[in-house]
Amino acid sequence: MTHHHAPDRLWTVQQVADFLAVPVTTLYQWRYLHTGPAAYRVGRHLRYDPAAVRAWLAENAV
Repeated sequence: MTHHHAPDRLWTVQQVADFLAVPVTTLYQWRYLHTGPAAYRVGRHLRYDPAAVRAWLAENAV
């Protein structure tokens, strides 16, 4: 049986919002404006690569 480690799992919109300390609606607005971290559509759900979110944050830190 293979166990996946937490860093390998994709984050939900709520997890990214919690990590960035922003409302979920802000993430959807950023996605619409193409300004936020890259997201993947998995079925009906959005998922984020934690490494990509951290990289986006580092690039956009003021």
